[in-house]
Amino acid sequence: MDVPASVEQLSELDMAAAPAVPKPAPATPPAKTEDPAHRHGREPQTLFDRVEAFISRLSVRDNFWNSVCSLIWLPLAFFSGIRMKQLDSNTFAAVLPFRRFNRNWYRAMAGGALLANSEIAGGAYVFGICGGDYTVVCKHLEYSFFRPCLGPAVYKMKSRESLQALMETKKEFNVTIDLDVQQQGFRGERDRRVGHCVATFHVTPKAQQKARRARRR
Repeated sequence: MDVPASVEQLSELDMAAAPAVPKPAPATPPAKTEDPAHRHGREPQTLFDRVEAFISRLSVRDNFWNSVCSLIWLPLAFFSGIRMKQLDSNTFAAVLPFRRFNRNWYRAMAGGALLANSEIAGGAYVFGICGGDYTVVCKHLEYSFFRPCLGPAVYKMKSRESLQALMETKKEFNVTIDLDVQQQGFRGERDRRVGHCVATFHVTPKAQQKARRARRR
């Protein structure tokens, strides 16, 4: 004979048989808007940073603005009259005119002028490719004199490393530039090799320099 269940037992049986009601999912917090500068790992630029970047781009736009900027920040390059030009997609050249400012007492190109302008030519080449977001500092300069230079000097430059590949790392790096120094030929004559220079430059992203200064503070 079946014994009738109590009220408490019936309620427990009903609860066990009832389907489970899913709990509402917790509300997801709204996504935070992120500054594009922080998204790409850059800090917001100040007015000084924007002005500096504008002047850097202006200095490599053409020879006129390069001369104006050189007169203010690099007088040696301005008075020597060195000019940059591109020979092909991989080779750049700088021409040092045969001015009185660059000659020595026996009317040849001064060795100091050839050496100093090697750093200027190589640095301008690296800076022109990297752009205003980088600082370029010469770490090592080695010059070999072969013969006197009795006319305008031409610096033909090539990089041993791929600058584009080094820039893609977004880190500081060293790059070595070979500069073949030639005396410009007169009236169709071929150029004469007067020296060779090897220059090593240290290139640092300006954003990385700002981060270092912020950590020191």
